[in-house]
Amino acid sequence: MQILTTAAELQAYTEQARQAGQRIGLVPTMGALHAGHLQLVQAARAECNEVVATIFVNPTQFNNAEDFRLYPRVPEADAALLAPAGCTALFVPSVEEMYPRPPVLRFDFGDLERVMEGAHRPGHFNGVATVVSKLFHLARPHRAYFGQKDWQQVAVIRQLVADLSFDLEIVACPTIREADGLAMSSRNRRLDPAARAAAPLLHQVLAAAAAQVRQGVPPAQVRAAAEATLAHEPLVTPEYVEVADAQTLQPLENYAPGRAVVLCLAAHLGGVRLIDNVVVVR
Repeated sequence: MQILTTAAELQAYTEQARQAGQRIGLVPTMGALHAGHLQLVQAARAECNEVVATIFVNPTQFNNAEDFRLYPRVPEADAALLAPAGCTALFVPSVEEMYPRPPVLRFDFGDLERVMEGAHRPGHFNGVATVVSKLFHLARPHRAYFGQKDWQQVAVIRQLVADLSFDLEIVACPTIREADGLAMSSRNRRLDPAARAAAPLLHQVLAAAAAQVRQGVPPAQVRAAAEATLAHEPLVTPEYVEVADAQTLQPLENYAPGRAVVLCLAAHLGGVRLIDNVVVVR
């Protein structure tokens, strides 16, 4: 596995691969890798000749300076995991390499980002779109792999690809969970023992909500029941619970025949913010 640290090195590596007729898979990450990330690498390896993983804690997508400062950074351990999973090149740029000048371009994804993460983290998706656009331009992958735990992020990136005509395919892979149901996340490393013990409640709430959706319980009642359950756990501070259309992400008042539903939530546990979702096909 080659280690690349500059934009020029990444461009040269992927251009050489393209000239040789190789298919390139890109796996963008912020590091502190877990089995969910490695699943993306393995999926890319199964479908592509070259697998380029990136590790970059992107400052422009954080609207909380403390969250950015505390985000786990373990680059040596990450590199040791990537090669056995099938990664052929790792791009680990500095902030100065990715942003030689402060970006002034602003993305607006309309209704897709006016809800949930976009509503609670102003500027987040502008930062995501900025760094993902840069990576797509530099690496010119045939496919890019993302996890479904960030359901809204995947929807925004699909819109980005469509609007800017990036010549690549977005592949979304299922959320990988711990044995107790907690969605794997780099932020889980920051949970203290008490918060970690309470964290499986998030998925339990979503699973119960999904069962209600399948039974036809109205969205407002599903949302209220989930919020009530979370409110009973003193270590959990809910930020939002949403019952939304899985494609448009807009909150539902009623279910539409043949339309999938996504149940999303965000909550704080001991100062650590976690998100999760479950998709229901009715």
